[in-house]
Amino acid sequence: MQKKLFLIDGMAVVYRAYFGLIRNPRINSKGENVSAVFGFINTLLDIMHTYEPTHIAVAFDTHEPTFRHIEYPEYKATRDETPEGIRTAVPHIRNLLTAFNIPVLEYPGFEADDVIGTLARQAEQQGFDTYMVTPDKDYAQLVDEHTFMLKPGSGKSGELLDVAKILEQWNIAKIEQVIDILGLAGDAADNIPGIPGIGPKTAQKLIAEYGSIENLLEHTDELKGKQKEKVEDNKAQALLSKRLVTIKSDVPVKENPAELIMGVRNDDQLKVLFSELEFKSLIKRLFGESPSLASVAVAAATEGQGDLFEFAASAHPEMMEPLPQFDTIKDVKHNYHLVTTAAERDALVSKLAGCYEVCFDTETTGLDVRVAELIGISFCIEPHEAWFVTLPPDREQALLALEPFLPILQNPDVRKVGQNLKYDVSILKWHGIEVRGELLDTMLAHYLIDPDQRHNMDHMAESLLNYSPVPITALIGEKKSTQKTLRDVDLDELCEYGAEDADITLQLWHKLKPMLKERGQERVFYEIETPLMPVLATMEYNGVNLDVPALGKFSAELGIKIHALESAIYTMAGMEFNLNSPKQVGEVLFDLLKLVEKPKKTKTGQYKTDEEVLSSLAPDHEIVRKMLDYRGLTKLKSTYVDALPLEVFEGTGRLHTTYSQAVTTTGRLSSVNPNLQNIPIRTEDGREIRRAFIPREGFTLLACDYSQIELRIMAELSGDAGLREAFIHGEDIHTATAARVFGVGKDDVTREMRSKAKMVNFGIIYGISAFGLAQRLGIGRKEAQEIIEQYRANYPGVQGYLDSTIEFAQQHEYVETITGRRRYIRDINARNQMVRGGAERNAINAPIQGTAADMIKIAMIAIQKMLEEKKSKTKLLLQVHDELVFDLALDEKDDLLPLIEEKMKSAIPMEIPILVESGTGENWLEAH
Repeated sequence: MQKKLFLIDGMAVVYRAYFGLIRNPRINSKGENVSAVFGFINTLLDIMHTYEPTHIAVAFDTHEPTFRHIEYPEYKATRDETPEGIRTAVPHIRNLLTAFNIPVLEYPGFEADDVIGTLARQAEQQGFDTYMVTPDKDYAQLVDEHTFMLKPGSGKSGELLDVAKILEQWNIAKIEQVIDILGLAGDAADNIPGIPGIGPKTAQKLIAEYGSIENLLEHTDELKGKQKEKVEDNKAQALLSKRLVTIKSDVPVKENPAELIMGVRNDDQLKVLFSELEFKSLIKRLFGESPSLASVAVAAATEGQGDLFEFAASAHPEMMEPLPQFDTIKDVKHNYHLVTTAAERDALVSKLAGCYEVCFDTETTGLDVRVAELIGISFCIEPHEAWFVTLPPDREQALLALEPFLPILQNPDVRKVGQNLKYDVSILKWHGIEVRGELLDTMLAHYLIDPDQRHNMDHMAESLLNYSPVPITALIGEKKSTQKTLRDVDLDELCEYGAEDADITLQLWHKLKPMLKERGQERVFYEIETPLMPVLATMEYNGVNLDVPALGKFSAELGIKIHALESAIYTMAGMEFNLNSPKQVGEVLFDLLKLVEKPKKTKTGQYKTDEEVLSSLAPDHEIVRKMLDYRGLTKLKSTYVDALPLEVFEGTGRLHTTYSQAVTTTGRLSSVNPNLQNIPIRTEDGREIRRAFIPREGFTLLACDYSQIELRIMAELSGDAGLREAFIHGEDIHTATAARVFGVGKDDVTREMRSKAKMVNFGIIYGISAFGLAQRLGIGRKEAQEIIEQYRANYPGVQGYLDSTIEFAQQHEYVETITGRRRYIRDINARNQMVRGGAERNAINAPIQGTAADMIKIAMIAIQKMLEEKKSKTKLLLQVHDELVFDLALDEKDDLLPLIEEKMKSAIPMEIPILVESGTGENWLEAH
């Protein structure tokens, strides 16, 4: 068997893992950013699974200066401070590598790439194939017949680079020319100077012509102009840079490649570490189980109790105390009652009567509230005691069994506590039971307390109660193919499981309630999220009519258009090919038609044919324009036109989406099954989909949309005089901005000026940079910077708001909406500029987008209350971004329309006028 040595560049992979999750970091219940640890270990496991190494090791850099620092003290001097999430990750990773029994290599005075380069050359002499696991391009210089680069993150198994791929990607004749290109171009990240003005592309051209830096320096007389001057003036710097980028292969390593094997894995230590980091998925992946930390600790303790605690302390010296052990149902005294008879139900009702707060939870046959059957319902009013009421399989009998509990469930004076309570309310609604009273959802409370965390009951119980609930798989089995349903579970087991849910949920509520006050989230919870829940349940129940025949007709029309585009593209290409294959599209465009002299390629060496590349070529090539049209129409057809009819519920003939309140960090609602938030509206064909959303018979569709709401909120929050004036006087804000930024009269603003001003107006909300604006507008960075500076000069209040918001975030590590909803900005004080910049953009946007989210939620609550008080036939159907859609009764239009608009305008009182644009029609497109 061929010996395969995998050498992992530890810090390079850690950085890639951390920044790969920068937009959606993995934060555990202790508030630790564990993205880097999670990404690193996943990469390690993927390597083991895919490549089955015979030998493996991880090399880390050390803090000591290297020979490069000695020769060039400025080496890496400009690097940002290591992000906190990386600094804290490394000790965890070292402990995990110890538990995996994987060798760790460190040599003061040398970098990881030097250690890896040395071992790779030694391994080659011993008959190994060596795989250098790193995203660092410098390693390309080491690739040869038996030494490869494996770049993690490019697909599950990574991107494997051999000699041929390196030569192709670098456009060179010999591998060693990688060093010459790196030396000429320099490296800003490592502060390697190179030759000023020469970037990677120019370096490639020069090395292709002259072969090496040394030969180039001997022929500078053949160069011209400024390039000649720069090369001649920086000869010594070029040679220095080449030395700095050259990876050493003679580090005095003690290890022999043959010794770099993974020893016996310490599974007990791994389980302890994974549990502490809250990596349940990794525990399941490695061990096929989801143990609590209690069971992990017990397993580890079989080697000796002292060893367990010694290991815990060494892994985390800052703790210096035993790891917490989760309690389970076996450890905690409890009193759970199984209720099966009418007499027992009546006795329970008597016990619940008079309670002002009752926790309840339903057990069902599935997650689809429209068709799921009720199996049982549990109640809890005090911790550690709960009742599980079994319900018969027959629907009518089940409703009869529930009847004694209706005075409690429907009592508006009894507060209902639950976890993901909208599900329980909805399942009962679809059974004809309206739950009334204030709804106190532990999931939503936890979401407001820390939006970045997971909000499922198991996670909250472990982090807040030090308790691990019974997993459902303990009842129905792990394997889906052999799982039974809850109806098949022994009643005593089902009682323990169902009653525990209600008990733990009530305990969580008692923990979360004071935390809402501590975090300043009472207003958002009690006045927005809690009363919104029954509104959403009603909207989901209402559903919306879909004109399925119209979509069928539109699908056929799109099919004809798509076929015509295919034929036209084949004619232009002179051949037929698979338009859905990026590989074949690239070969046609760039090998056959040669649209670009040097087309971009992916990391796997394939031509890039993504939307960005094709959009850049579209203005000059009709075939590319048609390809973009083809892609747009095929996606529209498959994702929406053909898919939406399949979502129509047979029982009602209507479309019923599901709204989620605890998903986005800004407070925006999300929807699934189907996702109505993403229905395209920018193209004519995309807008046609809305034509299929139609009213009930005898109704019309009403669409009410907040106009430029985020800009108006920006004007309110910033207090900027210019923005306020424009909105108060009803001016077109983009024209007004263009006039100020470009220094012209409003009548002299061109369409192009207004378009640029619009991009700046919305871009400022998202913390847009000059680079980002330049990219979006297709202009130079200098012009973009000038536009931004003009904007800042003309709207000083906006800049003041941006500065004060970032300053507040730096002091408190969170920002707030007008209502007090918080978004935590944990990286706002990061020393790493890239991390800090992303945090600053989030800090700027969150109060604006979050306030817009709160505003429409408050409006929905007020409107639904009004409709119910008026006993109106009109129904609220959909919420999409800043828009509400209604089935409007024709005879109620004159009365309701102004009231609905007023509720939306006054949801959050502001000095800036809020504008609502309304329309009615026979379908959503007409109404919008």
